Amino acid sequence: MGERVRLEVSEGVAQVTLARGDRHNGVDLAMLREVRAIQRALARRRDVRAAIVHGDGPSFCAGLDFKSVLADRRGALRGVLSLWLPWRNLFQQWSVGWRELPFPVIAAVHGNCFGAGIQLALGADLRVLAPEARLSFMEARWGLVPDMGGIALVRELLPIDRAKELVMSGRVIGADEALRLGLASEVADDPLSRARELASELSAGSPDAIAAGKFLLQEAWHGSLSEALAAERRRQRSLIGRINQRIAMRRNLSKGEAPPAFVKRRVDH
Repeated sequence: MGERVRLEVSEGVAQVTLARGDRHNGVDLAMLREVRAIQRALARRRDVRAAIVHGDGPSFCAGLDFKSVLADRRGALRGVLSLWLPWRNLFQQWSVGWRELPFPVIAAVHGNCFGAGIQLALGADLRVLAPEARLSFMEARWGLVPDMGGIALVRELLPIDRAKELVMSGRVIGADEALRLGLASEVADDPLSRARELASELSAGSPDAIAAGKFLLQEAWHGSLSEALAAERRRQRSLIGRINQRIAMRRNLSKGEAPPAFVKRRVDH
């Protein structure tokens, strides 16, 4: 889709590749804009059933490329000024934008996953790490805090004391510790191949039920009991009796017959 990020779609699975491998996929403003454009493009596609995010070269993403960002003075100034806006900015969409897509998003992580990289991975629904992967909220080393959506997202995964320790220390953790803490979904020798297997498994059912299930969990996870129950009712109304729900019923009840194919997704964010 651009020089910084590639998008390929095959058999309903989108593969999003950070393509600055020679720079450990350091994030500059152009990469931020290309990722956002891909998120918007994927949201419009009815044929995509899952997405995989990974990086070229030796690292998934080693964080913000400060030298490149600061070289674009006008863009850097706009980024700073966006901190005063009352809505999410381009930097936050880098991670949070994946949560708005109506299908599972899987991050295949290898090498360094620092700063902007760990926040991107947190935006995915699942994270598969290579055994040698290294993760860090590294902003404290630069006198900053994580501000690319990572803090909003890590609340789902860590108790606050663990999150505070990682954010305030900026220390680097390995894949095994990330798995123990809950930052990783699993560890695999070949995270990209495993991500493709998961994409196939997670996209086998009704695309509407998968989309609604993802959004329901995100809406209900931190809400009150009444809010969670209301979200259940609202999402079920969006499915029951619709064409893909009827097809799912037929597929489960059919005996020895060729199962009917689901139609393209109807449920959106």
